[in-house]
Amino acid sequence: MGASITSLVLVAAIVLISTPVGVGLVAWQTLVFGLGAVVGLHAQPYGIVYRTLIQPRLARPSVLEDAAGPRFAQAVGFTMLVIALVAEVAGLTLAATIVLALALAAAFLNAAFGLCLGCEMRLVGLRVLSR
Repeated sequence: MGASITSLVLVAAIVLISTPVGVGLVAWQTLVFGLGAVVGLHAQPYGIVYRTLIQPRLARPSVLEDAAGPRFAQAVGFTMLVIALVAEVAGLTLAATIVLALALAAAFLNAAFGLCLGCEMRLVGLRVLSR
């Protein structure tokens, strides 16, 4: 659910780029990613909505995912959106749009196919570092 909301926010941010609303959406999503990465997934606003409204209606999962992968993915998203936000504020609209489009692609892959690129990046990094 979080990746779907993120995708919608990023689409709106790209469409509204160079407007106060577009900059606000980028700032909001940056905050969302920052909370998930730094404070923890329990503080991520989309996760709070999911745990409050949807999860109580579902059966308890038999296996829980380690939070390290999604937290790393949130950190990658946070980094990307900080770059986009700085680029947008500096008037580098094309650079901001490119970074937002890359973040959107990653969020969409997660929402549509369950493929978490940040999680996969972390696993590759762990494999490389363990050699």
